[in-house]
Amino acid sequence: MKTYIVGGAVRDGLLGLPVQDRDWIVVGATPEDMLAAGFRPVGKDFPVFLHPQTQEEYALARTERKTAPGYRGFVFHTSPDVTLEEDLVRRDLTINAIARDADGAVTDPFGGQRDLEAKIFRHVSDAFAEDPVRILRLARFAARFPDFTVAPETMELMRRMVLAGEVDALVAERVWQEVARGLMEQTPSRMLAVLRECGALARIMPELDALWGVPQPLLHHPEIDTGAHMMLVIDYAAERGFDLPVRFAALMHDLGKGATPAEHWPRHHGHEQLGLALIDAVCARLKVPGECRDLAVMTAREHGNVSRAQELRANTLVTLFERCDAFRKPLRFEQMLLAAECDSRGRGGAGDDFRTRPYPQGPWLLGALAAARAVNAGEVALRCGENKQQIPHAVHTARVSAVKAALRLGDEPGQADDSPGANPAIL
Repeated sequence: MKTYIVGGAVRDGLLGLPVQDRDWIVVGATPEDMLAAGFRPVGKDFPVFLHPQTQEEYALARTERKTAPGYRGFVFHTSPDVTLEEDLVRRDLTINAIARDADGAVTDPFGGQRDLEAKIFRHVSDAFAEDPVRILRLARFAARFPDFTVAPETMELMRRMVLAGEVDALVAERVWQEVARGLMEQTPSRMLAVLRECGALARIMPELDALWGVPQPLLHHPEIDTGAHMMLVIDYAAERGFDLPVRFAALMHDLGKGATPAEHWPRHHGHEQLGLALIDAVCARLKVPGECRDLAVMTAREHGNVSRAQELRANTLVTLFERCDAFRKPLRFEQMLLAAECDSRGRGGAGDDFRTRPYPQGPWLLGALAAARAVNAGEVALRCGENKQQIPHAVHTARVSAVKAALRLGDEPGQADDSPGANPAIL
C-alpha cells in the first residue's frame, strides 16, 4: 500500500501558501489492512481512517457512481485495485487533483500545475456535473483566490447544471456552510459574481440576485447599481476582518431595494422595512444561525438611522437603543454599527473617497449608549416607590437626560424623529 497527500494541501504548497490541513489517499489497501496498521475507522459513507499518531484522515482510494440528484446521491466503491488516477479523476478541479507521495514526487495527470500557473479554475472531468456542491466550492475558491478565472467550459457546465435543477436539490445546511465560508474569504464578492454568472445565485438567494440592475441616486452612490454597491460593502467588511455575523449583515442590509417599485427608482423610500421579510425568507431557506439572522435584521432596519445619528434627538437615540436591545446586548449593537459603516464605505469607484471619509456616527452612538448605560436603573426604580408602572418611563427619561448631558443635545424641533420608516430614501 502507498500513501499520497492530495487536494488543498498540495495546491497551497505549490502556491507557496501555508498548509492548514492535509488529506491523505491510500492506494492498494483494504479496511482490514488499515485496522491492522493501527488506524481508527471514522468514515460513514466510505472508508476513512485516523492515523494512530497524527490523527490525520486517510481515505482509501475510491471511485463513485451517481445514483440520485443532489450531493448525497452517490455510491462509492473502494478496492485495492483502484488506482490513484481513478481516484483523482473524480475530484472537482484540476488544481485539487494533484497528489504528492512521501518522497515529494508529484502526480498531476490532469494539468493542475499548469492551471495553477495560469490561475484558472477548470473541472477535471464531466463527473463535476454530478455534484452541485462543486458549484459552491468553486465559487468559494474564487473568493479565496480572487485573481483566478473560471475556464469557459467549466462555467458553461455549471450553467447546464443549474438549468438541470441540480442546485435545487442541495441541502440547506450545506449551502449555508459553503456561503458562510466564502463570506469569510479574502474577496467575498468573487464568490457572488461566480454564482451569479452561472445562474446559481438566483436559485439559492433570489432576493440578493434581484439587486443587480436596480439603480440608486448618483450623488450618494457613484456606483449606481445596488448589486455593485453590495459587492463593495461585503469586500470592505472582509478587508476589515469583521466576523461572520457582521459580514452577513452587510450582505443583507439593502435587500429591500430589490423590492422597491421600479417607478420610484432611483429612490428607495422605505426599503429598510421592505427588506425585513426578505431577510427572514433567506434565513429560513438556508437555515442561517440566529446570531447572523438577528444582526442582519437589525442592520437592515436601522442602517438609515445610524447614518444620520448626529441629527437625532436624545429621546430618539435612547429609543433606538431600546429597540435594538442595546442595554442588554451592547456588543451586538456595536456589530450593527460596524455593518452600517461597511454600507457607508462600500460606495463609489476610482477617485471616490467614501472609504476614507470621516465616519463619526459609530463613535457618536457608542458615546451616547455609554452615557445611557451609566444610568443606575435600580436607583431610578427605587425613587418611583410603589408606582411600579412608572419605572420604564422614569428609566427612559433618566437615560435621555444622561445622553443630553454627555452629547450636549437639545430638543430642537428640527432634529429627526425615531421612526424606522423615516430613514432617508437615498441610503
